[in-house]
Amino acid sequence: MVNRVVVGAHYGLRGWLVQRMSAVVMTVYALVFAAAFAAARPADHAAWKALFAPGWMRFATLLFFASLFLHAWVGMRDILMDYVKPAGLRLALEVLVILALVGCAGWAVQILWRT
Repeated sequence: MVNRVVVGAHYGLRGWLVQRMSAVVMTVYALVFAAAFAAARPADHAAWKALFAPGWMRFATLLFFASLFLHAWVGMRDILMDYVKPAGLRLALEVLVILALVGCAGWAVQILWRT
């Protein structure tokens, strides 16, 4: 008889889908960015700033970062659930990961919409 221990909720297929869809978004963005980079060939700060000046590029970059952070969260959550057995330690590490990802997301927004 298998003794199954349920350690969380809302993972499995949902996490798998989040990782796959976020990977697709990141891949599409990488292709769009590569085309924009090849067309602009930014060599200095002003050229890089001009590359990210259009609203659609800022939005696409923000979408990329949101996908990256979701992708990272699902991966880290799965790693912590698999390898960190004490529930208190796992919760503390998950909170630290969330705080780091939210901090990075805020930093990305600040960089993209800085005047």
